[in-house]
Parts: sequence; structure tokens; C-alpha cells
Amino acid sequence: MTTREVSNPWPAMWALVLGFFMILVDSTIVSIATPAIMAAFGSDVDAVVWVTSAYLLAYAVPLLITGRLGDRFGPKRMYLIGLAVFTVASLWCGLTGSISGLIVARVVQGLGASMLSPQTMAVITRTFPPHERGRAMSLWGAVAGVAVLVGPIVGGLLVDGLGWQWIFFVNVPVGVVGFVLAARLVPALSTAVRRFDPIGVALSAVGMFLLVFGIQEGQAFAWGPVAWGLIGGGIAVLALFLAWQTRAPEPLIPLSLFRDRNFTLANVAITALGLSVTAQAFPITLYAQGVRGLSPTGAALLLAPSAIISTVLAPYVGRLTDRAHPRWIAAFGLSCFAVGLLWLAAVMRPETPTWQLLLPIALMGVGSGFMWAPIGTAATRNLPMDRAGAGAGVYNTTRQVGAVLGSAGIAALMATRLSAVLPAGSSGSVEAGVAQLPPALHEAFSTAMAQALLLPAGVLLIGIAAVLGFALPRHLVRTRTPEPAGAATE
Repeated sequence: MTTREVSNPWPAMWALVLGFFMILVDSTIVSIATPAIMAAFGSDVDAVVWVTSAYLLAYAVPLLITGRLGDRFGPKRMYLIGLAVFTVASLWCGLTGSISGLIVARVVQGLGASMLSPQTMAVITRTFPPHERGRAMSLWGAVAGVAVLVGPIVGGLLVDGLGWQWIFFVNVPVGVVGFVLAARLVPALSTAVRRFDPIGVALSAVGMFLLVFGIQEGQAFAWGPVAWGLIGGGIAVLALFLAWQTRAPEPLIPLSLFRDRNFTLANVAITALGLSVTAQAFPITLYAQGVRGLSPTGAALLLAPSAIISTVLAPYVGRLTDRAHPRWIAAFGLSCFAVGLLWLAAVMRPETPTWQLLLPIALMGVGSGFMWAPIGTAATRNLPMDRAGAGAGVYNTTRQVGAVLGSAGIAALMATRLSAVLPAGSSGSVEAGVAQLPPALHEAFSTAMAQALLLPAGVLLIGIAAVLGFALPRHLVRTRTPEPAGAATE
């Protein structure tokens, strides 16, 4: 089926975003359950962080490959396989009896998510015409933005009401419904018969794994020779991968995609955004539970204004994205999110009234509503239809690499700041669980969590610089000027 044969792509879109929403919720839902999982398994913070990091690692590493598989075997088929794997692995997560078993199950979950995720973006690119893609990408972006904010809220309700296992069990009925809807509503789009690139697959997987694993485990290796050897090895292998892509008969990543300036800059921006959104959840959650004494639900509800505002703004931003220059929309959103983080860091103290915390969180919601859609739309508008899966794979890879780096980076920074500000000999109180944090440590703990928020805020500056370089989309150039297609756009 070609693009023109899909007369109404919206039913398929709604079916796809259900699964997409579910896998992104699982990127952040564990953060709110961290104290409960620590207590259940007698684990420390480093081990529980791996419950999230393992998922993100298994999600990120194969994305280049799974996006390409969507071009080869069809995005619908890959989506359904990925959703089935994810749903079964969710049941496994809830039934496991050890922290190591949970981490293994999360790896399988991540593999399912990696098969599913790029297909959603590829279907949007192939079924929506360019002048309507902004609204579709707004929905896709709103799902991405709201999911990472709703995850802790849903997690809090489930942990308080039913136990931590239910943050995984809830995926099973949702996954079954999503599978049925996708099977009925998503069109079977045409496939491209291409040779596969086994050398590229091996180099990309090895390089990504070494790089991300080295960063995640840098703190455990005391940032010594082992950590830097892994990171350097990953960079070297990825360099070989890129060199091979220039010679491969059928490259895994068509480097011609990066001739489009918006695609290149959008990947830089989404990496920064993925890092920042993932990183900010951990210090906020730990502060809310450890210092303010909130339950998991209460801690998660601190983020409710952000999720609500982002959801309400999404349809308006989508229509605006189809008519206006994406650079200003995205820059406004990223700036609001960065300012919100800095504002929150400034007021995160033990005695701060709740309303003073909700104001910067609401500003973060405004930012979230304005930043996802224009970045995603800028990345996909000029993609060739037969490269939609490859482009979606690259975009989702950079977003997830950012998320993995955010998870690893914030864990290392929190540990560093806690060591710097806590009184000598008090680390045992923190390792016993933030829910039992002594009042005497509240001020120092708040300071450490506030300082950790400076990392995601600072990284967003890179995203702002990238989106300010966006060129005007081609369909707007044709609308506004008499220049022929292909003319330079600024």
C-alpha cells in the first residue's frame, strides 16, 4: 500500500500511539518505585538505577537495526512483533523474585520497545502529507512528552495501591488491546527489497553497547581506565561504523539523510531533550519522598501540572507547527523547560511551600507542550518515503541515547553531590532508603538534588542552539515565496 492509498491515516495513528505511550511510560515509571524496589530486594541505589538503565540500553542499542527492518519487512509487522515481546516481558518483570531477574526482564522489555518505537514515526512519515504532518507529529510528540511525566504519576498510584509489581502488570491488558487495534487499523505499507548490512549491524551494536555501558558504569569503575577504555572503544567502533557506511553496498544508515539540515539538527536537539527529560525525574522524585515525606503517589502528583498543561497545549502547537517556522516554537519550548528546571532547583528546600514548587513545574509543562512536535516534524518532513524507517531509527536512537546518558549522568552526579554535601559517616542513612532519611540530613540532601538539576538544564542549551539553526520547511517556502522547490531555505 502506498501513501496515497491511505485516505484517512488517523485511526492507525491512534492505534500506534497507544503502544508508543506504553513503552515510554516504562522509561520513567520505575523512578517513582525506586524506594519500594530497594526495600523489596534489599538493594542499593546503584542496583535499582540499573532497572531503568538496562531497559534504556536494550531499547537504544538496536534502534538503527529495527528501524531498517521496518523498511524491509513492513512497519506494521515489526510493530506487532515488538508489542508482543514487550507485553510478555512486562508480565515477566512483575513475577520476578530478584533484582537481577528484574533487570534481565527489563532488557527483554527494551528489545521489544526497540522493535516497536521507530515504526510509529515511520508510519506517520509515510501516511501523512507534509502539510498535515505537524498535527500528527504533535500528537506523537505529546505522547512522548506526557508519557515521561505521567509515568511517575501512574507508578505512584500503583505502588501505593497495589505494589510495585503492578507498574509492570498493567502493561499486559493495555498491550493486548494495543495489539488488536494495530492489527485491525494499521495499514500494511509497501516494503523495499534491500540487501542487509551485517557488518554495519555488528559495528553499530558493539559500538553503541560499549559507549553506553561505559558511561553507565563509569561511577562503578571510579572513572578509571576500565570506564574510559569502554567509552573510547565505543567511540572508535562507531567511527569504524560510519566509515563503513560510506562504502557499504546497502548502508544501515543512509548518510544522505544528513544532507538535510533540519534532520541533522533535530537529532542533536532530541538527544539533548531525551537526556534532560530522563535525568530530571530522579532528583525530583527522591527529594519529594526523602525530604518532603510524600508517598510515591504524592511525589508523582507534583508533576501533574506539567503533564496536564503539556496535553492541553499539544493540539494547538500541532496546528501552529504546520504554519509557522519550527525554530521559534521549539526554542520557546526548550527555553521554558530549562528555566523551569533552574527555578525548581532554586526553591528545592525542606521548608519550601508546595505552591512554590508547582509554579516551575507548570512552566516545565508549557515547555513540554512546545518542544516535542516542532523537533519531530522538522526531522521527518523531508525524509524520502523509502527511507522513513531508517530516518525514524536514527531519530529514535539519538533520543534514546540521550535518555540513557541522562539516566547514567544523573546517577553519577547525584552520588558525587551527596558525597560532597552530606556530613561524614551519613551515607549509610541514605543507602538505607530515602523514605527513612533522618531530618538532620534533609537540608544537605535537598541541596544535592537541586544541584543535580543543573545538569539537565544546562544540556538543554545545546538543544536550543540546534533548533535555532532550523531552516524553513519546504512546504512553507513554496507557500510564501515564488522560488522553485529545492531553493535554499533559511
